[in-house]
Amino acid sequence: MVANTGTYLDAPFHRYAEGSDLAQLPLESLADLDAVVVRIPAGAGRAITRTLFQGVELAGKAVLVHTGWDVHWRTDRYLSGHPFMTGDAAEYLVTQGVLLVGIDSLNIADTEDWSRPVHSTLLAAGVPIVEHMCNLSSVPERELRFFAVPPKVAGFGSWPVRAFGHVLSSNDRLRISGRRAPLG
Repeated sequence: MVANTGTYLDAPFHRYAEGSDLAQLPLESLADLDAVVVRIPAGAGRAITRTLFQGVELAGKAVLVHTGWDVHWRTDRYLSGHPFMTGDAAEYLVTQGVLLVGIDSLNIADTEDWSRPVHSTLLAAGVPIVEHMCNLSSVPERELRFFAVPPKVAGFGSWPVRAFGHVLSSNDRLRISGRRAPLG
């Protein structure tokens, strides 16, 4: 099986031999994360720059990038011309203290740029990446908890996940009121 199949998570080990593999990622870094959905406006172009994240509260959150590219899932169109984040955007997200970044596109990076600055920057900072997400259009931009937990497999840097969001009710907001509620 190819480990980066369907919706999957990249751990730092995906890019760096000394980085954390799937088994070394703390559960708290993958489950029940406060999340924000950043919607990329139609016509913004393929390259997602830092400008599109400025003004959004990002610290301590999973940042889910909704480009709308998932409408092409299971078509030949999905495989080329996809939106991607720039290295500058990745650097900005790291400086803002994000915990995880996900995208509804073929790849978070420009697949024509083999240097992969987005993977390099995020994974070097210990920020896991979730790619090939679908249905971000159906979740709110705020009041959301995110989960993307792979099995605890040693020596692997990528693995499929069942990524999902839990939309918070008013009771949920009272229960967690400013604190992260770890699982396990």
